Amino acid sequence: MILRYLKFVFPLTALILLVLMIVDIELFSGFFGYFSKNSAPAIYVRDHYANIVGWHLFTVFIASVGATIVAVSVGVFVTRPAGEAFMPLAKMLANLGQTFPPIAVLALCVPLVGFGMEPILVALFLYGLLPIFENTITGLQQVPKPVLEAARGMGLTQGQRLFNVELPLAMPVIVAGIRVSVVINIGTVAIGSTVAAKGLGEVIIAGLLTDNMAFVLQGGIMVALLAIVIDKAIEIISPS
Repeated sequence: MILRYLKFVFPLTALILLVLMIVDIELFSGFFGYFSKNSAPAIYVRDHYANIVGWHLFTVFIASVGATIVAVSVGVFVTRPAGEAFMPLAKMLANLGQTFPPIAVLALCVPLVGFGMEPILVALFLYGLLPIFENTITGLQQVPKPVLEAARGMGLTQGQRLFNVELPLAMPVIVAGIRVSVVINIGTVAIGSTVAAKGLGEVIIAGLLTDNMAFVLQGGIMVALLAIVIDKAIEIISPS
């Protein structure tokens, strides 16, 4: 009973702290002041946190939508008879996107697309493919065969079976993959500030450059709170 209660209290507390930090970070100036040295500012004020967090979430959203569309589409394709032969290739490419370091992707993308949001979008897209792709395949393969036979016996076409039977039954597993991908990318997007992308990474980097641990903690804590809140939000709205 206590664990069930804490399951909701912890994310709610994280949400309240996150909102307070976004609306008025000065409320925590006393706490962060303990971590600033040599009269350095305790609060990052170069931009409002609402704008910084907004860009952080927007970048994750765009990359996650792209990764979801591609990963689910390819996952559906390779589980069809016409695409089974491409399963090993698709898995290899998805694994490559996960294992290739995002910072290396940024280094390769900057000469091609320049500084800003574009390089980190590419990195997040590649990094977010694998969990969604693997869960799409798993979810579709776990659909009970008797259910598929019943749908076929009712005269449903392949497309109707996919959209009316297979995907709805596989959706909880697919959403679980999307949830993992999004949470991973909430943390990963912070490195985008190394190529001038807006986000909480700029606060962390500002702290590292000025040896101001207060800034590093502000950025890190808010990234963690975002991950907790978004993870719980997806869990709540996901199909059971």
